[in-house]
Amino acid sequence: MLRRIRIIILCAAAAVSAACSKQSLENAWSTQEDRIDSFIQSLSTEGDPDDPEALYVHDVIYNGGANRVILRDGSGEGLRKGGTVSFYYTGYVFQGSLSAENIFATNDSQTAGENGWDITDASYEIKTLTLGNNDGLVPGLHAGLEGVKAGEICYILFSGQYGFGKKPVGTIPGNSALLYYIRVESVSN
Repeated sequence: MLRRIRIIILCAAAAVSAACSKQSLENAWSTQEDRIDSFIQSLSTEGDPDDPEALYVHDVIYNGGANRVILRDGSGEGLRKGGTVSFYYTGYVFQGSLSAENIFATNDSQTAGENGWDITDASYEIKTLTLGNNDGLVPGLHAGLEGVKAGEICYILFSGQYGFGKKPVGTIPGNSALLYYIRVESVSN
């Protein structure tokens, strides 16, 4: 009987611990989403529409947990599932602002050079993929890329809920919010 009571107490303690852990994780994601919202609100919505090099917020699109902040409009048809996209990117662990210290990956040689980055995608080749169920992207990036257009420049931001998960990946801590700076070269549906 005593053994049965101990087992019941241990099971109850494990259930309470799991519930607390889940609540803690949900609180962390909520805090990340608040930081993402604050960052987006801090970006300039003013710019010269006649200057093709000007980057400012044209639009913000929410899709599947991802926030796509369009900094330069693209043209043509938006990327759909099953379509192919070619792009340059820089990935950041997002902690409320952009910092070269938080870059974890890039295939953009200019960004790499400006930030002393020499670790990842050393060939600096354009990334081309077909958007689909097996595209190898984390859920937030997959959702954020849907709808991008050729020539578009954007940020795609999302909480750790839509990132790499609870285990650290390389220099990315588990459950981290992420920001991708994306320059879309082409889209084909």
